[in-house]
Order: sequence, then C-alpha cells, then structure tokens
Amino acid sequence: MDLLSRFKDDWKQKAFAQADETILLAVSGGIDSMAMAHLFYTSQIPFAVAHCNFQLRGEEADKDEQLVKDWANAKNIPFYNVRFDTKAKSEEWKKGTQETARILRYEWLDNIRVANSYSKLATAHHANDNAETLLMNLFRGTGISGLHGIKEKNGPIIRPLLFAKRSDIEQYAAENKVPYREDASNASDNYLRNAVRHHIIPVAEKWFDDPVMQVNETIHRIAEAEIIYKRAIEQELKQLTERRVKDIYIPILKLKKKQPLNTICYELFSQYGFTPALLPFIKQIMNAESGKFVDSETHRIIKDRDFLIITPRLSVDADVVLVEGVPCAIETEAGHFSFSIQKKPEKINPDPNVAILDAKNISFPLLLRKWRTGDYFYPLGMGMKKKKLSKYFIDQKIPINQKDSTWILECDKRIAWVAGMRLDERFKVKNSTEQVLLIEFKRR
Repeated sequence: MDLLSRFKDDWKQKAFAQADETILLAVSGGIDSMAMAHLFYTSQIPFAVAHCNFQLRGEEADKDEQLVKDWANAKNIPFYNVRFDTKAKSEEWKKGTQETARILRYEWLDNIRVANSYSKLATAHHANDNAETLLMNLFRGTGISGLHGIKEKNGPIIRPLLFAKRSDIEQYAAENKVPYREDASNASDNYLRNAVRHHIIPVAEKWFDDPVMQVNETIHRIAEAEIIYKRAIEQELKQLTERRVKDIYIPILKLKKKQPLNTICYELFSQYGFTPALLPFIKQIMNAESGKFVDSETHRIIKDRDFLIITPRLSVDADVVLVEGVPCAIETEAGHFSFSIQKKPEKINPDPNVAILDAKNISFPLLLRKWRTGDYFYPLGMGMKKKKLSKYFIDQKIPINQKDSTWILECDKRIAWVAGMRLDERFKVKNSTEQVLLIEFKRR
C-alpha cells in the first residue's frame, strides 16, 4: 500500500478525531510536516496550519515561513504564524535554545488551538523519530516510562505519522511534488538527535533487517507492559508514602524491605527530580544520622529518625526545612525566621516570637518543621517537667487554626523551641552562657 492509503487506514483505525472535527497542524516547512499537511489535504480531513518562526536562522527561517504561508493560502487553508525572539527568551529563562523553542512552540500552538476550537494539535513525528527517542533515553539511563517512545495520543496532541518511516515520507513527497525546505542544521551533529540519526541508525541498518520498524514494534510492546507495571508501582508507592500537607514521609525500615529496591527507589524518587546517579546517595542516608540530606533541583530528601522526608527545596512550600548554619533567613507559610549567633544579651527579650538559646547546646543541622502528634518538650520554667505538645496546646487554650500552623525548632532530635510560644528548658540561657542563637519570627 502507498503512504496515502496507509495514512487513511491508520487514521480510521486509531480514531484520532471525529469526521466533523478540525485539526490544527504544526507545520515547520520541512519535509515531514509538509508531507503531513499534503496527506491531510488529499484525505479531505478538515485542518488549519500553524507555523512558528524562532528567528534563529535569519533569512532561511523567513523563507520557511513564506513557503508554509503560500502553500496554505493557495489551498484556502486557515494559516497562523508567530515570530519569537528565542535567544532573548532563552537568556531570560536560563534554558537551552532547543528547550526554550519547544516551550514557546507548544504554548502558542495550544493557545491557537483553544482560541479557535480546534479539537487536536497534530505534529509530524514519524517512526524514525520514535526509534531515535527510545535509543537516546536508553543510553541516558531511564525507567520503563522512557522506553515507550513518543505517544500517538497525548491529551489534545496527536502524532498521525508514527506508523511511517522517514523513507516512506521522502518517497511520498517526491511522487507528489510536495514543496518543502531543508533545515541546514539537520546535517549537523551538534544536536544529539542528529548524531543518533546520522551515525547509530545507519550502522544498525547494516546489521539488522528494518531496525527502525523493529524498534517501533518493541516500543508498542513496552507501552502495553508499562500499563501493568504502573499499576504495580502505584500500589507499592501507595503503601510506602504518607503525605503530610506538602511533604512526603517514607518509613525507612519499610522501604528497605521492598524488592526490587533499586526499581522502587527509582520510581519513588525520580518524580521529584532525583536522577539514577543520586540513588546511591539516597540509600546511604537511610543508614545515616538524622539531618543528612540529598538534593535534586526541586526537592530535598532529609533523614529524620525513622523516616525519609521529601520536601520542596523552596522553604515557603515545605513543612520541613533544614537549617545548615547561621546566619540565615527562612521563609515558611507561617512567616519569616531569621537566625544569627550573638553575644549573650544583658536582658532576655520576653517576646514569644523571639528565641534566645544557649549556643553551646546547639548542633547543626537544625530542623525547622511543623509539629507532629507525639511531639513533647520540657517547657521553660517548669523544672524539666515533660509535656506533650498536644496537651500543652490544650492547657494554653491555643485555637485549632493556630495549633495546626505551629512550627517547632528541633536540635539533635530534641525540641528546642515551639515557635512563637515557648522555649525548651534544656536550651535556656544560663549564667555561664557566652553566645546565644537568636531566632526572630515574624508572622505573615
């Protein structure tokens, strides 16, 4: 069967859209997207065309835009275009050029789709793109989710050419005289995908029969296996994790008993930005003392007694914050905490929002966290009388809303201060005290 017949059959079989729905096509002017537009036009599927000019290739990019515009206008196809200052955005966002272009592209395309009531957005990814994606993910090191390749349907985005190889598209374009422009950057190995395309796939084609389609068959099988895998993983993670407001608590002993541990850890922690390279460090802190931690770009895992706590790196979004040293300032949802070491003051400030602790009794790191059921301390002035925080709140007639937002400072597994309320007797300033840890709490 020729490509057009296969396209029609695949479109009907996959049910990408209803007959009365209009599809928005992302068309760059290259051979893949121009062939896709021609297939839609010949198949009489209602569609519109959208083109992004990233202004990265000067006059060449402008010629791409003009080609797509002329083709759409000649066939009375609705046409949308936009020009981005991609380099400026890349610098502003501190992201790579390709990533910046991808974000700009999909955000704009989806806005056009929604504003004009187009049901789907179609991109021209094909079987070679799919095989290249799997190989790149495989070489980088990935979980099973990185092996399912490019999805044919992902929300409103559809990829109706994944069944076809690049050679099929090239033949179709030649036979039907489809106009297109070649991006010179496609010949460069500066981009990883191009290097895989130019050097790895051709070698595979010398040794294996139709490796691109064989890889795509494997992708389909992995995608189906992933459904079963995800169900099992979700069940395992549900048994392991407990959400406490914004933080995730994981009992260490329970985690250690899970098998296969490496896979469970990968699936558990990767969703918070922890790469496979960080897994050995996470396993190390399971056996370390409280206060040890590992960071990803977005989150921190803290060892706290019998738990690993996953908390956002931005303290304002976290319920557990590690205080590694002073001076420092920390923002939380409750308010602003500032920490400093000072000489012992002549007079102790009685303000409950100011804590003055004997610096000799302080060892870092400290934990600033929300209070928990079971917490206890030795309230200052009560002669080392132990008291549960829950009972202390009742005795002090603390309102429920204030109790729920109470923060405590923990030092070496001991509560040193109930923020805004009371110090612990064990950390009080004595006659022999020379330096103090001063903490000032400004409520929101």
